[in-house]
Amino acid sequence: MELLKERILREGSIVSNDVLKLDGLLNHQVEPELTMEMGREFARRYEGERITKVVTVESSGIPIAFAAALLLNVPLLFARRKKTLIAEPDALCERVPSFTKGIVTDIMVSRQYLKPDDRVLFIDDIIANGDAARGLVKIIERSGAELVGLGIAVEKSFQAGGRTLREQGLRVESLVKIASLEGGKITFE
Repeated sequence: MELLKERILREGSIVSNDVLKLDGLLNHQVEPELTMEMGREFARRYEGERITKVVTVESSGIPIAFAAALLLNVPLLFARRKKTLIAEPDALCERVPSFTKGIVTDIMVSRQYLKPDDRVLFIDDIIANGDAARGLVKIIERSGAELVGLGIAVEKSFQAGGRTLREQGLRVESLVKIASLEGGKITFE
């Protein structure tokens, strides 16, 4: 997706050879037009898959997942990272490390909203090592729902996340693949 590549080049900030800061596009500020374009592209790529629900992990994936869900005319469900006082005691949970946050958190989804007859599209903003994605995939599998595929806005293909999911036989559609951040330069695949 050329528009997203252009914006990454213009507004992304390389923190290290492994970390690209995209706060102005995805992780802190949301650009509505760009977000809708990303949602439109995911809806186009998964058109005809009879998706019944879009899922994501709280919180940076929510805007893109919302755009895709709106255009697919299906509900959006997001995995929570914090347990609340009114959380279901038997919610579907998985413990996942966060690459950028450097912590381990639990993600959870209510069994009430993810059913065996659901056909699910998982949308996320960035994939690095893929730990959060693998955690949510496990939750989807335990629910009995069918995972149709994953839509990733930015895949850091020099890290294992997208590759390991594809090796599991999962369909992964990335709008942009970054091959390297070496030498302070963003290199796309």
